[in-house]
Amino acid sequence: MPAQSIITHELARQLTELSREINRQIGLLINRKGEIACVIVGDHRGIMIPDLEGYRFPSSRFKGLRLIHSHLGDEGLSEEDLTDLALLRLDLICAVEVRPDGLPGLAHLAHLIPENPDGIMPPAPPSELRDDFLSFIQSLEGEFVRKQKSRKIDTADRAILARVETGYRGTRSGFPSEIQSCPPINSDRLPRTGESSLDELKELARSCGVEVFEKVIQHRHEPDPKFLLGKGRLSQLVIRAMQIGANLLIFDHELTPAQVRSIADFTEMKVIDRTQLILDIFAQRAHSREGKIQVELAQLKYLLPRLTQRNNALSRLTGGIGARGPGETKLEIDRRRVRDRIHHLEKEIRAVEKSRGQRRVKREKAAIPVISIVGYTNAGKSTLLNTMTASSVFTEDRLFATLDPKSSRLRFPRDAEAIITDTVGFIHDLPAELFTAFRATLDELKEADFLIHLVDISNPHFENHIQAVEKILSELEIAGKPTLIVFNKEDRIPDKSLVADLCRRFGAIAISALNPSSLSPLVDKLAKFVEDRPGGK
Repeated sequence: MPAQSIITHELARQLTELSREINRQIGLLINRKGEIACVIVGDHRGIMIPDLEGYRFPSSRFKGLRLIHSHLGDEGLSEEDLTDLALLRLDLICAVEVRPDGLPGLAHLAHLIPENPDGIMPPAPPSELRDDFLSFIQSLEGEFVRKQKSRKIDTADRAILARVETGYRGTRSGFPSEIQSCPPINSDRLPRTGESSLDELKELARSCGVEVFEKVIQHRHEPDPKFLLGKGRLSQLVIRAMQIGANLLIFDHELTPAQVRSIADFTEMKVIDRTQLILDIFAQRAHSREGKIQVELAQLKYLLPRLTQRNNALSRLTGGIGARGPGETKLEIDRRRVRDRIHHLEKEIRAVEKSRGQRRVKREKAAIPVISIVGYTNAGKSTLLNTMTASSVFTEDRLFATLDPKSSRLRFPRDAEAIITDTVGFIHDLPAELFTAFRATLDELKEADFLIHLVDISNPHFENHIQAVEKILSELEIAGKPTLIVFNKEDRIPDKSLVADLCRRFGAIAISALNPSSLSPLVDKLAKFVEDRPGGK
């Protein structure tokens, strides 16, 4: 075929006559040189496109193939046609009607266009189709690249966030511009909305150095067991990702290994879940030897059940009676190595616990009280520690900016003193692997004499954060310790009467950790606790 033509009238007639004769759809995959790369014979309902693994193009480019196929009737492009166009990144898809006499009818065409998923062209006879296809598709592809480059990005990871909401009422919206806000059936029973959860996921992605391009929520009666999202919505996600240049899908759920593989195979994009994102942040932020051990242990426990790829070609042979045969597969070797490493790290964690116990005994002998700061991530715990003790712990307005616990000595008037410690931040649905790995650090809270529960009052979801922290403290069996709720960042709330009402409601103190002059009520409370405790001055 001429490279400039979508399809010639002669080829269209051959296609439709043969299709009518055998009463089956026929498809042609044509490359940009005009060469027919593949002929597909289907049934009267459709065709099955073969694996196009050998036609890989960069994510910013099309596949370099167009699909021309016959339709045994006068129907236009089906939803399946448009899905194939998006998922396979075809240059163009064309369905030619087959008339009862075998002659070609109208040709229905569609292609992807930037920032708009609807690229369906009006039907026309094959003889009237444009004859400058090559220049047209090169221009279209260039426009895609320009649109993607117009976004100012400083990172290689460009993500779309996705979440499935169940138990909501509302109409499904057109993809992909806005997130539909549907009221919960029972707001008391479902206090944490999908939008607030995605907002938190966006902050987690920002902490991980990922640029978030878009957020998507789908409302379903129940998640799809294979793809989580519906297959149609996932297809639309692929179109949108190509239009805006996204290369990463982050799900606000914990995905099973089978779901990760299914979604990755379907979309040809990198797929991670919320747990993996948090683990990556911890891996970046852990600097102490103890923190690195804990993070590696959490990562390996997350990885172990996901080692499911069998590869008998990499089996190693072993000899001897009872050991003849293929021996251990690569998968089994990897699993054994991971288990061995987990066992080694758990021994190191026990050594850390032992050294912590020795330090604890020394503090008890010195009769110095311990005050621990707990709270949701990014509540300002490290900033408060710095301000109260003139320390220099790293601080940043990001989730999990610091992971390694820090202890400093706090001196009060009348020669009283205490040890004040900053702990790792909490978060909703803390991954089980992290909770287990950081148990040694979190168990330090059991030895604390007093807890400061720091809350970012400027966050609209601060009550949910309080509940999340109290739930984790309850799981650690330390919920009954003397605790003072402290509202931080009160300088960001212009309505001071509202702050006062909230303090009365929660029995809290309002401060700004950046402003030392606002800390006097907190210091007075702590000093009174130290003086009133047994053995205090």
